[in-house]
Amino acid sequence: QVHLVESGGGSVQAGGSLRLSCAASGYTNYMGWFRQAPGKEREGVATIYSGIGSTYYADSVKGRFTISQDNAKNTVYLQMNSLKPEDTAMYYCAARVGGGIWSLLASNYNYWGQGTQVTVSS
Repeated sequence: QVHLVESGGGSVQAGGSLRLSCAASGYTNYMGWFRQAPGKEREGVATIYSGIGSTYYADSVKGRFTISQDNAKNTVYLQMNSLKPEDTAMYYCAARVGGGIWSLLASNYNYWGQGTQVTVSS
């Protein structure tokens, strides 16, 4: 089993930046960041293929968010710049362990962190 722990959430003003971290306790095939605002569906934000470093982003965050990894620390990061009020949500780190299609669909991930709140004020 893989244990995921997110950190780095908080409250910032529009246009500000925040960096989220996700520490994994074991090997993952790929990892991703998801977010869910009250009353809305969970949506994929960004994903990274752990062994290679290839990335993919949702259109809504392209050019503003960057996902990266530190293999030595077994940690994935989400750098969020130019934050907007619509980015406000609970952000979740997720991982896929075992073979599977690489995507931003939540159903492809089998481990989840507890979530960290990001609030962007106007």
